[in-house]
Amino acid sequence: MRVCVVGSGYVGLVTGVGLAELGHDVTCVDIDARKVRAINEGRPPISEAGLDELLERHVGAGFRATTDLAGAVAASRVTFVCVGTPSRPDGIIDTSFVEEAVAQVGAAVSAADRGHCVIVKSTVVPGTTDGIVTDVLTRASALQAGVDFGVGANPEFLTEGQAVEDFLRPDRIVFGGDELAVAALRELYVGFVGVPVVATNARTAEMIKYTSNAMLATAISFANEIANLGSAIGRIDSVEVMRGVHLSRYLTGPDTGTRTIRAGLAAFFEAGCGYGGSCLPKHVAALAARGREAGSPMRVLEAVAAVNADQPARLVESLRLELGELRGRRVAVLGLAFKPDTDDVRCSPAFPVLELLLAAGADVVAHDPVVGAEVLEGLPGAGVTHVGELTAAVKGAAAVVIVTRWAEYGALPEILAELDTPPVVVDGRRMLEPSSVARYTGIGR
Repeated sequence: MRVCVVGSGYVGLVTGVGLAELGHDVTCVDIDARKVRAINEGRPPISEAGLDELLERHVGAGFRATTDLAGAVAASRVTFVCVGTPSRPDGIIDTSFVEEAVAQVGAAVSAADRGHCVIVKSTVVPGTTDGIVTDVLTRASALQAGVDFGVGANPEFLTEGQAVEDFLRPDRIVFGGDELAVAALRELYVGFVGVPVVATNARTAEMIKYTSNAMLATAISFANEIANLGSAIGRIDSVEVMRGVHLSRYLTGPDTGTRTIRAGLAAFFEAGCGYGGSCLPKHVAALAARGREAGSPMRVLEAVAAVNADQPARLVESLRLELGELRGRRVAVLGLAFKPDTDDVRCSPAFPVLELLLAAGADVVAHDPVVGAEVLEGLPGAGVTHVGELTAAVKGAAAVVIVTRWAEYGALPEILAELDTPPVVVDGRRMLEPSSVARYTGIGR
């Protein structure tokens, strides 16, 4: 099938090359000519495992990038809209990029074959696809939705750092829309044999996406609430608490004799310094805002967001309890990306941690295996020194604060053991064994 993908970010580019891997003919559209040129040269503009290999295999064959949206739409049967939906200060998502994209797509649909389908893959709140998106498409095309062209929603379930793997080996495929859109998407995804498919209406498909991420955010904040209470009561280790909870078959499935505790949903029931990224914070805020609009407040999700917002301060408070006065003390913050295996720093808990340390007068250095110094521009005060080598970052530090669970940080016990005066380790992800370092404290301990 000939496919047009509007947008070449994490979702658009991975979707495009993933569909090419399945044998479809894909054109990815972006307004940035430099990004288009890089993609056509096989150079991915984002860091994502496996993306280089897919681009190398399909660029110039079943995949290409262009700035010509009208031509790409006219030559395709299905157009995916994969543009950003940032969060406004009030929590409501900004659909202006989606509206602008579908207006251009709508203007081009009249030149496409009858039955062309426009599919929203951008994450939008329930009612967006069959509301403003359909309205804009109808006005721009002067055609009738559901008759002359199809409209649907097909949310993504891609985890940054393993997005290619998630696309090629999905745990589910969810889509909804009118009859034209649903039929086209069934045909498009026919190559995913044995993968559960939920074919429904657009609003339900949109709600599945938000509910999935809201559930994960709730799990994280719930684990942090338990950890905080355990710390307040005393002599309770939240890691051991959750180890016991994880053994539930509700979380880990049947006992095959080789059960992995950190499997599935159980991995989210872990105490830490908070969730981040482009999805969970924005989606929790958007669904809570939608609830306020609908007169049905989402009190649990509002509490989830509040608990998450407090976690960086709790991490810094743990450091204060160990060191006392922070002014003039060297503190190494390890991890700037919101999670390992990605260079995405959006809503990373590292930044409120950095700001709190700077406000306290600490001498702050930061390390991340992938993220560079450019993300630290604009921080208040004297700023943060970016150190590219882990051993150099922790040398001379009074404290080491782990924010991101990078595999590289598993080597900390050996590195710190070589220092004359080992620093206190404040483990914001509970990734190290407490006994592996000389001085240890962590969230929920």
